[in-house]
Formats: sequence, C-alpha cells, structure tokens
Amino acid sequence: MKNILEAPFMTDMIRTTAIMYDHGWDERNSGNISLLLEEDEAAEYIDTKAVLRTIPTGFSEPSLDGRIFLVTGTGKYFKNVEYAPEMNLGLLRLADGGRQAEVLWGFSDGGKFTSELPAHMMSHAARLSADPGNRVVLHCHPANLLAMTYVHTLDEREFTRTLWRMCTESIMIFPDGIGVLPWMLCGTNEIGEATAEKMKLSRIVVWAQHGIYGVGRDLDEAFGLVETAEKAAEIYMKTAHLRILNTISDAQLKKIADHLGHTVREGYLD
Repeated sequence: MKNILEAPFMTDMIRTTAIMYDHGWDERNSGNISLLLEEDEAAEYIDTKAVLRTIPTGFSEPSLDGRIFLVTGTGKYFKNVEYAPEMNLGLLRLADGGRQAEVLWGFSDGGKFTSELPAHMMSHAARLSADPGNRVVLHCHPANLLAMTYVHTLDEREFTRTLWRMCTESIMIFPDGIGVLPWMLCGTNEIGEATAEKMKLSRIVVWAQHGIYGVGRDLDEAFGLVETAEKAAEIYMKTAHLRILNTISDAQLKKIADHLGHTVREGYLD
C-alpha cells in the first residue's frame, strides 16, 4: 500500500493549510477544511474497511452516507499540520445516514474532526446537488472580509456589487455572487443549515463578524475564491473612507462577464 503522506490529496492539504496560516487567515486553532475523496482514491493508501473508531457527528446527512473525507481536527493549529499530519488531520467515512463518523486514519492523539463538521457536510451536500464535481469546503477568517462586515451593509446584492467593483477579477472569479449571513452562533446545526441554503446559489458565504466559507472542485479553486474576495475586500477597506473618483461601472462589469461567457447572478447588475 502506498504511503499516505505522499498522496496528492495529502500534500495539497498540507500545503494549503500552511499557506492559509501564513496569510493570517487561521489564527490559533481557527479554520477548517474538508476534502471529499473517492473510495478507490483513498484505498490506494489505507484499508478502507479497517475502522479505527466511530464518533457521533451530531447531525444527519443521508446523501453523504458512505462518503470519505479528509478533514482538519478540532482544536488543531494549521501551522502544525505539515509537521504532524497524522495528528492534526483525519480520514473519516460517514455512516448511519451521516450520524456517525468512522475514523479510517489520523487523529492519532485521540482527537476528532472539526466542530464545524455539520456546516461542512451540509455545504458539501448542497454544492454536490449544484455541481457534482465539488470536493472542497474551506472555512477561515480573512481580516479584510471580516472587517468589511462591520462597516458595510450585509445585503447580499450590495455586498457582492461592492466586491465586484473593487477589481476586474472579482466578477470573473465569483460571478455567482456572495452569500452573507448575519452573526450566528458557530459550531451549530443552525448555522450549517443556513450556510448550506446559501450554497445552493453561491460558492462563497460570509459569516458576519466571523469569517468565510469557500467551496470548489479542488483546494486551489476554493482557496482562490477566498483569496480573490479577500483582495477585493482589502481594496474596499483601503478606499471606503476616501473620495472615490473612479470605479468599474455596471456596463463594464457586464462587458467582462459577456467577454468570458459567465452567467452573472440574476438581478445583481443594473
């Protein structure tokens, strides 16, 4: 059996967590990532029939029953993943309609999956129904997007339009817009359900005064979504208090989308 620490999905996860920490998006033990794997993909590196232990998940998501995920652990620091992946990450398979998580590898110190697992799994289910190729859910706390939720209206259309106007790339990268939730208690099924509902239309969901969820077909795509939105938010925070002399107009935004063949969120451009 191949060395799991050399698996492409493992090296991608280790690299991504390290970069996110270096960006300042995941202070202390904050942030979490889940990556959906196919059974045969995992089976090259572990015995998928050998269950180390079973942990209740506290939620139910029947559509993901039997699916395998590489996830970050609760209370773990992203900065430590590259040095002890077997302690800070775990491979788990959902069972019993999603109510149980079978640990197949990792969490070697007796730890468990992130406390945000319900929100991750509900978002996976929502995105898979919209895009069967979706494999990644990523959560972090980028400073500028977080700051923006204190000074900008939380109206999704206006929040999205502001970010689109900050740099040309924004509408290219997230033409489907930004979902925005008001402050809610994290680590609960309620915020997971609310996030999943937003994920039906948007691949980015902002949790006001908390952070952001980004999804994608792979880790690069999910990371790139957050990276682009955070850059746009940084430009906004640097200019919002200044006299604005120039901006990207709706006509220009439409021109960008038409040129690239992107379908823009309906009703978001005048």
